[in-house]
Amino acid sequence: MSSSFFSFFLISLFLYINSIAHRYTFTVKEDPYNKLCSTKKILTVNGQFPGPILKVYKGDTIYVNVRNRASENITMHWHGVEQPRNPWSDGPEYITQCPIRPGSDFLYEVIFSIEDTTVWWHAHSSWTRATVHGLIFIYPRPGTFLPFPKADSEVPLVLGEWWKEDVREIVEQFTRTGGDPNVSDALTINGHPGFLYPCSNSDTFELTVEKGKTYRIRMVNAAMNLILFFSIAKHSLTVVAADGHYTKPLNATYITISPGQTLDVLLHADQNPKRTYHMAARAYHSNPVISFNNSTTVGTLRYISSSNATTSSYPNLPSYNDTSAAFGFFTDIKSLYSGQVPVKISRRIISTVSINLLTCPNNSCQGPNGSRLAASMNNISFVTPSHIHILKAYYLHIKGVYGTRFPAFPPLVFNFTAEDQPLFLQTPRLATEVKMIKYGEAVEMVIQGTSLGGGGIDHPMHLHGFSFYIVGIGFGNYNVTKDTSSSNYNLKDPPYRNTATVPRNGWIAIRFIADNPGVWFMHCHFDRHLTWGMNVVFIVKNGRGLNQQMLPPPPDQPPCYQ
Repeated sequence: MSSSFFSFFLISLFLYINSIAHRYTFTVKEDPYNKLCSTKKILTVNGQFPGPILKVYKGDTIYVNVRNRASENITMHWHGVEQPRNPWSDGPEYITQCPIRPGSDFLYEVIFSIEDTTVWWHAHSSWTRATVHGLIFIYPRPGTFLPFPKADSEVPLVLGEWWKEDVREIVEQFTRTGGDPNVSDALTINGHPGFLYPCSNSDTFELTVEKGKTYRIRMVNAAMNLILFFSIAKHSLTVVAADGHYTKPLNATYITISPGQTLDVLLHADQNPKRTYHMAARAYHSNPVISFNNSTTVGTLRYISSSNATTSSYPNLPSYNDTSAAFGFFTDIKSLYSGQVPVKISRRIISTVSINLLTCPNNSCQGPNGSRLAASMNNISFVTPSHIHILKAYYLHIKGVYGTRFPAFPPLVFNFTAEDQPLFLQTPRLATEVKMIKYGEAVEMVIQGTSLGGGGIDHPMHLHGFSFYIVGIGFGNYNVTKDTSSSNYNLKDPPYRNTATVPRNGWIAIRFIADNPGVWFMHCHFDRHLTWGMNVVFIVKNGRGLNQQMLPPPPDQPPCYQ
């Protein structure tokens, strides 16, 4: 064998192995799972719950073939992956694609770019993400280094919720009756409820560590409707990344994490190895008028030498309604880098986020006073198309699918956070309105919570296609004159995230450069609020350069049906 042929063979083998490593298959199907003393079928990916972990290098492009072998529609979203110029593989149903029907496949092209650490993937069709989700580990490219000490080991940690009832029945009931969905029956750590729940002594997550070593916890809050506190007894945690981006190191005894958010946390195994330590998660919930799951999920941390330990420690979590603890953690997170925030703003958008009520004939619904619960942004309750997706309509100039009149300012100005609100403010307009944005605009968006719908609640708002700087946060009504020049604003090193939590009866301000052309969904990551219509779509127009143009559609997109 000649040396040139052998070299060619090695190169070809390397490219073949490399191409295989960048292709994945997700088979979605139903599998029986037993929890809380009962068995039910759930949607899984490759038979796993939580789903498989994807591992990539920064800047990789991967291909994921999603095979729907379940009995309901599915789509897949790559949460925190910006997908430059590629909304076709972003995933939200009827926003950027029609669903993958049972028995069909779709190949997603997932383009990584600026993401550095941990993001995640989940289904984005109805409430299927309740069990269809998993983590994505991103690593520095060879030759580059982490800005924090390398851990001895990595630990995936997925926080979630579990219903004994079929989640499809939960959705069918509350969308039909107009009431609140039933709260979950348990919280979970990596799919395990923990021994505080019935029939769960053996269904408890356990982490074994070695004294003196450091563990990198890559975690996500995959819960459907709950912000969570999390802590490990006697162990301090060091946050080093949030939503896929590095942060300044933050030492904490507990963390707060909203649905959709990810954190990279260093755990130092520096305690007495002859004891057992428990980890725990429970809800942060600011409005007790609104029902929620107030239980606690626990896991166990054991040292290798503590198999015969007789004493154990439990963590001290903040009270469920401790707003200072929840938002103190959020505001303590700072971007690792300074001076990156857009200073000159060319587009300002101010939007309310509200819980609303719709009138039902003869007061026949199960919301307050016989009404139907809804949700809105700027008093528009978003109506998702049902026969064609918005991206296709935009790309092919199909009229009648959406309007372009999402207001840049609240159409109704009132005391947004007053205790008592006039009844006429409760009713939103039902519409499919988008916001058009020019390529390259520097956008500031202020999201103002209101007290409509029973006194208000927090809202974890997620923007597809972008990460953004959370430059401001406050309680009460936003004041453009006072708040932008006060300590409520941070233009030096604000957190750079893709999901930000609007406090109950408060506001946040985010900034980003609109340099990713396409159709991008923004919504509350409480899925009941998403279902009720707390959503909007941004359409970022093409720029002039070739690399500022949206990519063409893939040839095998799932078909839409009239």
